[in-house]
Amino acid sequence: MASVVAAEFEDLVSIGLSVMIEEGSNLDLVAKDVPMGEMHAAIAEHSPNVVLLNLDMLRGPEDVLALHREFPGTGIVVMANRPTAGQCAQLLSFGATGCLSKETEARDVVTAVHLASRGMHVLPRSAAAGGGVGRMGLEGAELTAREEEVLELLQDGRTNAEIAEALSIGIETVRTHARSVFRKLGVPSRRELARRAQQEAVVVDEDRRPVPAP
Repeated sequence: MASVVAAEFEDLVSIGLSVMIEEGSNLDLVAKDVPMGEMHAAIAEHSPNVVLLNLDMLRGPEDVLALHREFPGTGIVVMANRPTAGQCAQLLSFGATGCLSKETEARDVVTAVHLASRGMHVLPRSAAAGGGVGRMGLEGAELTAREEEVLELLQDGRTNAEIAEALSIGIETVRTHARSVFRKLGVPSRRELARRAQQEAVVVDEDRRPVPAP
């Protein structure tokens, strides 16, 4: 049985998660409605296999990264209102184990939590197939549209010259945008960004079976 700590969610979502986890899912909800300010303490106290986070309660992906660094053995599943492919990609690159929509069916959430408890990464099919990097605000440091384009290409492993050609801009401009991206996302280098991005996700399909992401 996998143990779960759940953050604060909207009332209906919170109730649904509690019922879903507690009714025959082979999951143990050891703490729920935990404010983000108390999440580190809750994980330290309960040592859960998986923590469920509410994207609306995060300052940005840096909150996920902080939890991942302190508790690398705990799976982190972030739930959001119809997350974009870019949001999911960023969250996974910062240490999340899964990214799901709050509209995901209960059985799919249960499957995702079990996969996350075993260290597998989970995305909704819509996000896995969507491509691109969506606009995800960081506190006081939102990426510009051009920085998002550069970030997507950096995560693909493109060189500065290849990015410059793809975006029809100069190499020095690419370097400027890349430095800004690294600073805003809190990564020290291109190598570290690529390392975080090289994590193959799993998708829960319509039949609720884990399948390789396209």
